[in-house]
Amino acid sequence: MTAVRLTGGCQCGAVRYALLKQPERPSVCHCRMCQKAMGNVFGTFAGVEPEHFELTRGEFSVFRTSDEGERMFCSQCGTPLAWRGTGGGWIAVTIGSLDEPERVPPIRFYGEEGRISWAAAAVAHLATASGTGRSPGHSDHIRRTNRQHPDHDTAHWPPE
Repeated sequence: MTAVRLTGGCQCGAVRYALLKQPERPSVCHCRMCQKAMGNVFGTFAGVEPEHFELTRGEFSVFRTSDEGERMFCSQCGTPLAWRGTGGGWIAVTIGSLDEPERVPPIRFYGEEGRISWAAAAVAHLATASGTGRSPGHSDHIRRTNRQHPDHDTAHWPPE
């Protein structure tokens, strides 16, 4: 049996975590709570039981969004990192906070009642696509001045 270790963390690197098994039920959630928590039209999550989750740096800041769950985020940079059921039996990390999000494709939808009508059509039919910057020079400038933590564990925080 191959050991699984998927790592992730926040944008600044203050909070890092590891999943010790392949997440179950990776999903896209369209509910209004996820929209507000992510500041976007949906959230993406992949979960494991708490015994398969490990914080490897820092601590979560927590906001209890309902009697059912809590949202975890980094208090330093604000990155949304996870959702945890208040019963303690499940923790679902945001797929975008994984170092290798391509390894965890969503397989289901939740929160259909909150789905934004134009979201799927916008993604499927946008006329133009581009990189991060407005121009090649702008993209290079962003890369050179990037303060984002790298997509892997580091020995120190903040990075040297």
